[in-house]
Amino acid sequence: MDYDAVIVGGGHNGLVAAAYLARAGRSVAVLERRAEIGGAAVSFRAFPGVDVRLSRYSYLVSLLPRRIVAELGLDIQLRRRRMSSYTPVGDTGLLVDTGDDERTGASFRAVTGSAKDYAAWRRFYAAAERVAGATFDSLTEPLPARDELRRRIGDDEAWATFFERPVGETLREVFENDVVRGVVLTDGLIGTFASAEDEGLRQNRCLLYHLIGNGTGDWDVPVGGMGAVTDALAGAARRAGAVLVTGAEVVSVAPDGEVRYREGDVERVVSGGHVLANVAPRVLARLLGEEAGESPEGAQLKVNMVLRRLPRLRDSGVDPRDAFGGTFHVNESFSQLETAYREAASGRIPTVPPCEIYCHSLTDPSVLGARERADGVQTLTLFGLHMPARLFEVDNEGARGEALRATLASLDSVLAESVVDCLLVDGEGAPCIEVKTPVDLEAELGLPRGHIFHRDLAWPYGDGEAVGSWGVETRYERVLLCGAGAVRGGGVSGIPGRNAAMAVLGRRRGG
Repeated sequence: MDYDAVIVGGGHNGLVAAAYLARAGRSVAVLERRAEIGGAAVSFRAFPGVDVRLSRYSYLVSLLPRRIVAELGLDIQLRRRRMSSYTPVGDTGLLVDTGDDERTGASFRAVTGSAKDYAAWRRFYAAAERVAGATFDSLTEPLPARDELRRRIGDDEAWATFFERPVGETLREVFENDVVRGVVLTDGLIGTFASAEDEGLRQNRCLLYHLIGNGTGDWDVPVGGMGAVTDALAGAARRAGAVLVTGAEVVSVAPDGEVRYREGDVERVVSGGHVLANVAPRVLARLLGEEAGESPEGAQLKVNMVLRRLPRLRDSGVDPRDAFGGTFHVNESFSQLETAYREAASGRIPTVPPCEIYCHSLTDPSVLGARERADGVQTLTLFGLHMPARLFEVDNEGARGEALRATLASLDSVLAESVVDCLLVDGEGAPCIEVKTPVDLEAELGLPRGHIFHRDLAWPYGDGEAVGSWGVETRYERVLLCGAGAVRGGGVSGIPGRNAAMAVLGRRRGG
């Protein structure tokens, strides 16, 4: 069967591309290997007898442009979290309350002993906001040249901070307190295995994408869970006429647009005027029959929990609902992050794993069933840093257990009680906790070595012939990337999906 576009992979970016192309009158088929659409952007009732819909893989939204939401008419509600973060420090903690500057300043003084780092914090994030305001809208335009983006930003000091110097150098220079430095650094390490001092600036690229979303860098909670985002996108694609096929495992892609896939025991063939690959570049290379090259490496531990109640804090001056209402940082000072990186790089699970937590149900209780809501049940999503794939590839099951034990011990060290004692028990008598390693994510989602961005993030500009392109092109005219591995990919954004659709719509039909 022939289509104007065949999209390989039904994650959120593939659905965005399908919706744009189908709305433009193109015939579109989306082929998804799994039994459900959405890829990493799904909700799931993970525990038998417990009516709680967890955002199982990805969990917050920052980079999804309002432009895409408006153009596709998406019924998506994103809810702002008032509390940005809380970081336990002994029997006190650093609380960043976006609605109360005085409270935040007092918290900085209590932790750091002076007002200097709070003033530096405000200057740093003001610079980040200037960069974000000048950069974000360019993500849905053809690639600017490096000098053009620098001109748009118009701040040489901010450019050097985010684009040229290892962020570790900047943090040591700007902030005095080790904890404050670490809180900033964490945004450069989510999904990225790197030192703060990495000369390749992987940590800077990761930091940049975590700070520019919609010009503000806010990370919002999708009401109804991440599955609600997928449902809205799938609905938009279907209403426009796109065909969404699940249980369809693509086995090969040809440069001329032929796509072979299996449905059960039956092999089928479709042809596309264009093939849009919503899979990692490494996976696309395999489908094309090419050498995939060196694999990137994911570096995170994802732990989903359902609790009877929130755990008590060592800090009696902060309500746990405030502490867990934003990002709860656990053993993520600058020095702790660097120590964990060195240990993991040497092949050892970090002695004190740094991690961070967020509680979806505090901001959006709609993910809880009526009984669970009445009983005060809460969700916790834990994201462990510096847990690279290399630690799990020999013995995933054994290493998973060891990493979980070390991570829960790390969390317990900053609480007034063990989090395990707060876990809800499911209908089969088991505690409500599940763990995903990079190896698990590769098996379940096809992420190379569990890399949540498909490969290391790229700068949001082009050079040479790439300038003016959409950042989705491959060496084959009819084959385009439309997933996180495209330039300006990563996160739940829909940006590479839209950019791939714009690249197709800018060409002659069938050309």
